[in-house]
Amino acid sequence: MEAVKVGLSVFLNEEIDLRGVCVESGVADQPMSDVETLSGAENRVQNALFQYSGYDYYVGIEGGVEVTSSGLMAFAWIVICNGTQTGKARTTTFALPARVAELIHQGYELGDADDMVFAQSNSKQQNGAVGLLTNDTITRQSLYVPAVQLAFIPFLNPGLYTEKGE
Repeated sequence: MEAVKVGLSVFLNEEIDLRGVCVESGVADQPMSDVETLSGAENRVQNALFQYSGYDYYVGIEGGVEVTSSGLMAFAWIVICNGTQTGKARTTTFALPARVAELIHQGYELGDADDMVFAQSNSKQQNGAVGLLTNDTITRQSLYVPAVQLAFIPFLNPGLYTEKGE
């Protein structure tokens, strides 16, 4: 939530009042592809829009991993919608260590695998994999802020973005 607040505060000239809600992603607890991860963020936005009316913007965030030729890579998708306009952006991607990747392939979620490897508790709600791997030089928040800002581009340039031309 703090990444959304920080990311949008540079564009919005009013106090940002955020409300965090739990909605279904409609994807696996650990999305294993770019497509599945984006779908999870889109589903979160649509479910929030359906269940909680009256807000200016709805933001869905979904973290995922994907097997590449460079190993298992981690990232997140951010989707923002106001009911008529939608923006999407993905965070930068980073490689996961072999031991973490092995645990994910055994069926563990990334956060649980990180907790096991780094002897942490609930790291996915704190600094996340990126924080653990960079000694908090890059945190989940600092990783997500640019993607939140990039997902907001269609709202800054509504004439250039249409639902059909996304």
